[in-house]
Amino acid sequence: MKNPPARRFYSSSAKSVLTLLRLTSGASTSLEVCVQEVKMATAYERFNLHATPEKFYIEACDDGSNDVLVIDRVSTEMTLKGIKDIPPSGVTKPICGIMGTIRLVAGMYLIVIIRKRKVGSLFGHTVWKAVEFDLISYKKTILHLTDNQMQDNKTFLSMLNGVLNTDGFYFCTDYDLTHTQQRLANTSPDFQEMSLLERADQRFVWNGYLLRDFFAQPELQKFAFPVIHGFIAMKPCCINGKIFEWILISRRSCFRAGVRYYVRGIDSEGHAANFVETEQIVQYNNSRASFVQTRGSMPFFWSQRPNLKYKPKPQISSTTNHLDGFQRHFDSQVLIYGKQVILNLVNQKGSELPLEQAFAKLVNSMENGMIKYIAFDFHKECSKMRWHRLQILVDAVAEMQDEFGYFMLSSEGRVVSEQSGTFRSNCMDCLDRTNVIQSLLARRSLQNQLQRLGVLHVGQKIEEQADFEKIYKNAWADNANACAKQYAGTGALKTDFTRTGKRTQWGLVMDGWNSMIRYYKNNFSDGFRQDSIDLFLGNYTVDESVEGLMPLRVQKDWKFLTLPIIMLVAFSMCIICLLMAGDTWTETLAYVLFWGTASALTAAVIVFNGKEFVDAPKLVQKEKMD
Repeated sequence: MKNPPARRFYSSSAKSVLTLLRLTSGASTSLEVCVQEVKMATAYERFNLHATPEKFYIEACDDGSNDVLVIDRVSTEMTLKGIKDIPPSGVTKPICGIMGTIRLVAGMYLIVIIRKRKVGSLFGHTVWKAVEFDLISYKKTILHLTDNQMQDNKTFLSMLNGVLNTDGFYFCTDYDLTHTQQRLANTSPDFQEMSLLERADQRFVWNGYLLRDFFAQPELQKFAFPVIHGFIAMKPCCINGKIFEWILISRRSCFRAGVRYYVRGIDSEGHAANFVETEQIVQYNNSRASFVQTRGSMPFFWSQRPNLKYKPKPQISSTTNHLDGFQRHFDSQVLIYGKQVILNLVNQKGSELPLEQAFAKLVNSMENGMIKYIAFDFHKECSKMRWHRLQILVDAVAEMQDEFGYFMLSSEGRVVSEQSGTFRSNCMDCLDRTNVIQSLLARRSLQNQLQRLGVLHVGQKIEEQADFEKIYKNAWADNANACAKQYAGTGALKTDFTRTGKRTQWGLVMDGWNSMIRYYKNNFSDGFRQDSIDLFLGNYTVDESVEGLMPLRVQKDWKFLTLPIIMLVAFSMCIICLLMAGDTWTETLAYVLFWGTASALTAAVIVFNGKEFVDAPKLVQKEKMD
């Protein structure tokens, strides 16, 4: 069932960015202004969890701390106590952080991070990757549940573990990972003093729903921190003997989050599917520069539901006002990022053509001078391994990229340049083609930044720096793989070009393999993955007081089991008839034709009714999927 309060938590588009803009009223945004280094509010970093049958005691172990978060396992009430309140009888274990709490069939569960790995240091602040989690039940036993409820609870736990085991959760306890460098530089001291949880850009806080109780009690917020989902690479590099830090951060939006074929387009509030903000940062001698790009599904109402076909035909909604959601989306993008240049990389023929035409028509109908639309048929231009033709697009947008510039902060803390617009790239999935183009635009920006910082000499090119080029290309390929696994279930395609600068035969083979894995997952396991994400983000909530038929227990139609069995038997008989020939060839041919025809006809019926055979989501209402 839906939970309106939980849904309202996510109801405002770009909510935290609007808060940021409100709090910058006292901070100048003009260039050549000194950015004051105000110490950010921090969260605790080290904890011990003491568990007794009645309560959880989460002790903050940072130096000088005396705080203990007490969670009543019966009433679920959270209170702040001191170390003296921890009973000696509790079972104690160290934890790395609190992901949040969630209600399942068996009651409330506490989700904690039990293992983390250091990614690197961002301006002196340690960035961590959460690599292992634990779900701890408030209830001491589940014997009060019926067999069906136990099974449902087990399934929900499996869903949560599936999301938590998806690689790419990052956090920092004393720095805000959810905002870009430019947004952080244009904030007031009041904003800096807010807790990490309160000031975070809610688009990128993947544990926001899980921490809803902490939002309601500000005194507890030092025990919680925002966790982003995406990719972070932090690499020390050296060019011309000058050591600098190169950083790549991709932040996936938790609004309209989901998997490849079940979440496309936008919702009524203008949130785009698979929206990712990618920021490239370089730091040298206390100076820093950043370049931001975005990607996201084509922002109108369309779908592409799996139906056993390799490439389902996209469907554009004929009953929805596209312009309203489209306008909401770009109003928020212009507010946050400035001017928008849309790079639409889809095919300009076949099933993708109507999408490209609809996108272009909507942009033209807005008549907004802040938005420019460029269509580039990636596959046509780069067909027959002509990957050098990508330079056509890079050259076409070069003047606009120079106009947008990038954010730069001098070693004295002065804002010397700002980025006035972003490139919003998309293909069908906003994965493979999109990542290739983003890496090329980011390299062009980095070329200018490194020259301005004095790392590159005049006339030197990044492409000539072999060691750095290897780091750069591998990191962007890793970024592609991370985003692809989180959305499509497999690594990215075309990463051989990103890693080496050219297409290879082995790369084509790996693309074929990943495409087959994608086909299987998209058709036979993505419904479960979509349900898992919706449960994790609070789009679906469990009401333990409701007894009855849960969505998970809805039975499949009789065709789901019967027809595949008939097809398998018929195909097996066809093979047996070929291997065990009859007395005459005509007899053998008759048997083979009969069973072969039966197998083919059954397969045709299955494909015709393909949507009934795929693994579809069970927890969300239909309108979310349309």
